[in-house]
Amino acid sequence: MTITIGVHNSNPTLYYLSRLDYAQEELTALGESAAFHPYTNGVRTGTLLTDGVIDFGGTGSTPPITAQATGHDIVYTAISAPRPDHGALLVLEDSPHRTVADLKGATVHLAIGSWQTHLVAKALDDAGLSYTTDITAVRSGEDSEQRLRAKEIDAWVAQGPHLVAALRTGGVRVLVRTADVITDRSVFFTRRDLAEQRPEIVAALVRALQRADDWAKTHPRDAAEIAAGHQGGSVDDWETALNALPWRIEDITEAFLAEQQEAADIFARTGFVERTVTVADAVADTGEHRP
Repeated sequence: MTITIGVHNSNPTLYYLSRLDYAQEELTALGESAAFHPYTNGVRTGTLLTDGVIDFGGTGSTPPITAQATGHDIVYTAISAPRPDHGALLVLEDSPHRTVADLKGATVHLAIGSWQTHLVAKALDDAGLSYTTDITAVRSGEDSEQRLRAKEIDAWVAQGPHLVAALRTGGVRVLVRTADVITDRSVFFTRRDLAEQRPEIVAALVRALQRADDWAKTHPRDAAEIAAGHQGGSVDDWETALNALPWRIEDITEAFLAEQQEAADIFARTGFVERTVTVADAVADTGEHRP
């Protein structure tokens, strides 16, 4: 049996796992093999799992919630440690927006549907504002930093080397630090049939994830050179960004499920998703991680 693992640029652990032999080594011990399916947008992970295109995937915190909301029967398998400095909501240094409450009526660029939606929606909710009615959320692009500096937009969620480069250049201010609002973890999930019928495969993949993290932690310059060569940007900026990541895989916890449920409730209340979901349903029926 070939286990197909989804990989996209926004999930650093899977990104490096796809360039190493660890998944194949772990699965070979079970008589299985590994293959990787590259795709560009982590928001599609739930659909790709349900359609059988991939068997295992990883994203930030938002895609598994939207996957549940659209009826995909996913199961959480593992999470990364919190990533406090992975991203931030930036405004110009001289911006009149001094607090999140000042964003009412603002135009904000972010990767809609990613963990960045969780960050912005939660920050706004904490300030008594709504993601869907109090700001104009626009999908970010390669020109987002330029548009922020040209005062064409009011705020921008930057992450990884883009955040490092923007702060190094100067002229911007962190309005919201990710760690002050959410834990911002990588989240790994699969289909229920694989999680419940072949838990040994899931365990092998989780071991492979940790091995990939161990490699990235001990080879930050090599990892930065791979990413810069493939995705663009400065090797130094990539190395700084990668060194800020925790590179540790953890089990699903009650605290994580509670944070996901809070996000799901905010999304439903603001209409970002069409129905409420029970996050704890996305746990294997072993009862091992149920709150």
